[in-house]
Amino acid sequence: MNQEYEQEDGLDEEPEATRRDADDAESSRASRGWWDRNADEYQNEHGAFLGDDRFVWGPEGLDEAEAGLLGPAGSLKGLDVLEIGAGAAQCSRWLAAQGARPVALDLSHRQLQHALRIGEGVPLVEADAGALPFLDGSFDLACSAYGAVPFVADPVRVFREVRRVLRPGGRWVFSVSHPIRWAFPDEPGPEGLSVASSYFDRTPYVEQDEQGRAVYVEHHRTIGDRVRDVVAGGFRLVDLVEPEWPAWNSQEWGGWSPLRGNLIPGTAIFVCERD
Repeated sequence: MNQEYEQEDGLDEEPEATRRDADDAESSRASRGWWDRNADEYQNEHGAFLGDDRFVWGPEGLDEAEAGLLGPAGSLKGLDVLEIGAGAAQCSRWLAAQGARPVALDLSHRQLQHALRIGEGVPLVEADAGALPFLDGSFDLACSAYGAVPFVADPVRVFREVRRVLRPGGRWVFSVSHPIRWAFPDEPGPEGLSVASSYFDRTPYVEQDEQGRAVYVEHHRTIGDRVRDVVAGGFRLVDLVEPEWPAWNSQEWGGWSPLRGNLIPGTAIFVCERD
């Protein structure tokens, strides 16, 4: 899970935030570089919340153990599961504890080094979600908690790749920032509760260096866009989950906070199946 508009580390100057087009290649390069540079800070800041072997769908703290969006925990035993945008593979470790056979895939080498730091035992693969290095029908399930999907220019390409590596009837579940958040400033306080831009403006958010090269890219799709992308990718939408902010969660995570979370949704989880 990434927080939008987080300051870039490892650059001489703070990047310029803008809205402009960014294609698949530029988005992929920016994501790989950003996560390699910021993985240490991200894991230091959020590692305690994510845990070493916990499956959390978003900053609200919705646990897969509670939600069962992949299926009842007892039904996961023996299943082959692909986690896309796995980061330090916390979700994959939880899946392994349920008896599943997970594979954790991420674009960032540094994120996967954190996965090794936490513990071995889960296969790790460094690859782009738009070109999955697996044979057709290799997995029973695929999942992604804020991984890959918000950062790619062509999500349908990713969905078609996921469909290809899934077996018939396989489930694909992914979470992203709730699209309505793009109409509001990415602030956790009251300033984040007033509409500041058009929900229908799909222009990507880009942070770029002094030479105009993107160092961070995030792509906006409306709810309708996401549904159409799921269908175009060859899936059937089974459920769309918008987690409410729980009373126990007092943390702020970028633009996510109890104040905003009690008023507007922050995460959207798409539960899809391959026919």
